Amino acid sequence: MLLGIDTSGAVSTAVARGELTGPAPEILAVRSDQRSRHHDEVLLALIEETLDAAGVRRDELTGVVVGRGPGPFTGLRVGLVSARSIAAVLGVPLHGLSSLDALAHQALAQHGAGAGEEVTVGVALDARRREVYHARYRRTADGAILREAEPAVDAPAEVAAELTACDLLVGSGTTLYPELLPASADLVHADAGHLILAAATLAARGLDLSGTEPMYLRDPDAAKPTARKSALGR
Repeated sequence: MLLGIDTSGAVSTAVARGELTGPAPEILAVRSDQRSRHHDEVLLALIEETLDAAGVRRDELTGVVVGRGPGPFTGLRVGLVSARSIAAVLGVPLHGLSSLDALAHQALAQHGAGAGEEVTVGVALDARRREVYHARYRRTADGAILREAEPAVDAPAEVAAELTACDLLVGSGTTLYPELLPASADLVHADAGHLILAAATLAARGLDLSGTEPMYLRDPDAAKPTARKSALGR
């Protein structure tokens, strides 16, 4: 049994039957909370709700899959710390991958392209500061999903041409900048069920998913002061 957690934008949790190796995991339950600033308040309750919906006890989990972002500092930290704690307490493996991978996987699953058809996907997430986190993917004729451009953060106008050239364009960035980044599907935040399925496809290709460091792509908004000011402000 696998637990999936993503807090790159909204909060999403999922429980699946199976493992990352072998047959594709079966998603049993998915729960989400669309609020973007309440991760620490809702995540643990959402995990319990998802486990109950799947009819799975926490001690039945054999692995945890977590989204590494990119995303806001606080939200990612809540998800990663919770995933690491659960994996450590249960003594099960922890697997990490980009949340952009999950959105690309979901977009391709919903697209329903025919066998042998190559499809490209652009993903753009709200990065605040009038920027977007983005990456590009290609599903090849043999069904493999390959990342063509590594996750980065830029102004929407700087990446509009390459993202809109993709067959599909999804993510919360499309809702904020629809004129520059028109969405091709109503997919805004990463889904933890597709996070698990994307991890399974990557594991099947032999990719290492042991890294769980957050993908911030830039420094946190809050910066430590370089010098202490006196009480007189000097």
